[in-house]
Formats: sequence, structure tokens, C-alpha cells
Amino acid sequence: MHTLSVSALNEQIKHLLEESFSRVFVEGELSRITFHNSGHIYFTLKDRDSAISCVMFRGNASKLKFQLKEGQKVIIDGALTLYKPRGSYQINCFSIEPSGQGALALAYEQLKQKLSQQGYFAPERKKALPKFPQKIALITSATGAALQDMLRVANARYRALEIDIYDVLVQGESAAASIAHAIQTADTKEYDIIVIGRGGGSIEDLWAFNEEIVADAIFYAHTPIVSAVGHEIDWLISDFVADLRAPTPSAAMEMILPDSNELLMTLDGLSEQLTQLLRQKADNKKQELEHLKQSYIQHSVEKKMQQQRETITQLREAFSQNIEFKISSKTKELQNIKDRFPQAIEALLTLAQNQLINLQKMLESNHPKLKTKKGFAQLSRNKKVIDISQLNVDDRFELQSESIVIEAKVLNKRKI
Repeated sequence: MHTLSVSALNEQIKHLLEESFSRVFVEGELSRITFHNSGHIYFTLKDRDSAISCVMFRGNASKLKFQLKEGQKVIIDGALTLYKPRGSYQINCFSIEPSGQGALALAYEQLKQKLSQQGYFAPERKKALPKFPQKIALITSATGAALQDMLRVANARYRALEIDIYDVLVQGESAAASIAHAIQTADTKEYDIIVIGRGGGSIEDLWAFNEEIVADAIFYAHTPIVSAVGHEIDWLISDFVADLRAPTPSAAMEMILPDSNELLMTLDGLSEQLTQLLRQKADNKKQELEHLKQSYIQHSVEKKMQQQRETITQLREAFSQNIEFKISSKTKELQNIKDRFPQAIEALLTLAQNQLINLQKMLESNHPKLKTKKGFAQLSRNKKVIDISQLNVDDRFELQSESIVIEAKVLNKRKI
């Protein structure tokens, strides 16, 4: 009986497995994904009934176009191998494709969603492009047709422009790094606008503009950036991040550069408007000057003195008329008074004489000496003559005749 060691047995199994399953394509669901610091990826591929361990080493993992996620259904291209120290077998993955969807399409959607969540596409962060740029940078392939298209349009539309060209790779594995580095370099040169672009192609040809490194370079740039990649139907990550998306490289130049012919026509129109405006302003100033002249004449010292002389003359005439009128009125009043004076004096004398006669009669009728009649005396109280009806019981009063005054008191009062 031939006895094998554990290591020898695992070695034979390893040799058998790797020869028999040197290339396998396996479809399953990703589970227990681990991204190791070394760059290797460890995970389990499973279906409803079984599971198998898998590893993707750093070299192959760096070529993945999309992010592996739990529960994702994929197709693995790899080889079966045995890990001798534990005697466990696993699939050594060469490449991984999403099941039912292309890897690039999935990677595009994953990165688009990620950058959108991070605010890379937010409208409020878009920078405004100057209307009349003086210096721009073109980041593209120096040998591509896109560059010639852009230069042709720029030369036809706006010659008062300085253009610097940054020759970069626009496809292939190193293209994304080349484009990102050119953006970062150009961003330090104080350009008015940076244009990144290339002509059309397949999704693989254009993929460099879908890389996150390019999106980061655009996002963090301080210079306004225009993305002009492919054709109108091609929408790339750089289009979403850039401050302006142009459907084609030549369209980009039409969008960012003013047309010299249109500018000349605009200048002609502005010149005509300016001429009309200046003519109108000259006419207005002429009218204002004439108005000031008339105003000066109206408000000059000579004019004011003339006005004052006229005012004094008018006041003098008014004063003279007023004095004459008052003298005439007072003369008439004085004549009236003179005419009425004798009559008024005579009437006053007559009135005074009548009043004197009445007072004399009253004095005679009230004087005690004139009232000497037997059985009668003047009745007074507190030196005032009163009627007997004004006295009440206990009131004191005086009785006065021509020669005698008697003080008395009412003891009783009755009516007759």
C-alpha cells in the first residue's frame, strides 16, 4: 500500500484540478466580498444550492470597470485552483462581467450615480463662461481630426484669440490619467476657458472621459471647462461634470466664441445708435442752453430792477389812489358830522333837560320834608326806603317824618 502525505495528496489534487478546469465560465451571485489592502478581492460565488470561494488578484482586479456589490449576478472567467495549506479549492478569476449587462455600461451607471450623489452635477456649482474669451486651452490629441475642426471654426469666427494646445492620449488605459493631468496643468495658467474633446468612437474608445479621475479633475478646476467629446448622441461623465456640454468639438467652438461678422454688424448697429443718441443729446443740450438763456434774461439784475421799478410805480399809484379815496371818504364823513352836529347837540340837551326834570320830580316825591301829612311817615330799613309789605315779625325798621326818626319792631303782622 502506497501512503501519501497530506501535502502530496493536495498537490496531486491541485494538479488534477488545474489541468481539468484550466478555463471555466461560471455564473452566480456575489456574496461576502472583501477588498484586501493588497489589492486582491476575495468573495463567494453562489446560486440557490451551492457556493464556491473565489479570488481575483490585484493585477486583474485593477482592470475591473465596475464596482462589485453584494447580491450582484455576474459571469466569471477563471480557472479552478487548490489552496494547498487548507486543502480548499477556489476559482482564480481572470475577469468578471455583469450578467445580462455590459461591464462598461454598468460601470458608467455606477459612477454616474455616485458622482450625482456627491454633487458633481449640481447646476449651482456650474461656472459661467465669459462672453469674449481672450485665451483658451484645447485638451485633445494633436493628431486628431477634432483639433483641426476646432481650429478651423475658431479661425473663422474669432481671430482675436490665443489658443494653447495640450496634446494628450484620448483613448487607451493611460488616456484618463493623461487628460486629468492636462486639466490640472491648464487650470494653473489662468485661461478663460478649457475645452476637452475628441471625435466620435465606440464606448471603449471614449471610455477615458468616463473615468472618475477625469471627473475629479473637472470638478476641482477653477477654470470653466467645456466637454466636447464624440457626437451629439454620446453622453459621457465629463459632459455631466463640465460647466458646459457641447455635442461635438466644432460645436463647442461655436458655443463659446462670438462670431466676428455678427460682432461687426452689432458694432455697426451700436455705432448708429450711438450717433443718434449723441445727436439727440446735443439737441437736448441745445434746448436746455436756450432755456437757461431765457431763464437768465428773466432772472438778470436788469430784469429784476425793472420789475422792482414797475412794482414801486404800481405801489405809488395804488397808495395815491388809496389816500385820495380815504381823504374823500373822511371829508364826506366830516361834512355829515358837521351837518348833523347842531341837531345832535340840540337832541342831547333836550334829553338831558327832560332827565333833570324827572329827577327833580322823583326827589320831590321821595323827600321826607315833602311828605308831611298827618298819619303818614316814611318807612325804611337799613337806611333804604321799603314798602310795609316787606316787613315780617321781629324785623326792626325806622319811621321818619320831617323832624323825627323812630326806631320800631314788628310785633305782629296780619292782613286786613
